[in-house]
Amino acid sequence: MFNISGEEKFNFDIENLKQDFAVENINIQDSDIEILKKYYNNEITMNQMIDIIKTTNLNNI
Repeated sequence: MFNISGEEKFNFDIENLKQDFAVENINIQDSDIEILKKYYNNEITMNQMIDIIKTTNLNNI
């Protein structure tokens, strides 16, 4: 049976997400991936992640 660690699975999923977003002409930055990693590792909640994204996007406008 094929066994994949959590980190390997996360990295695999991120590559799939990058490809999916690229099809929609959306670029994913390394900082976006770091936020997703924190959420994936239960370091932040969904609400915290949303707040970070909102704040970051507002600061970049």
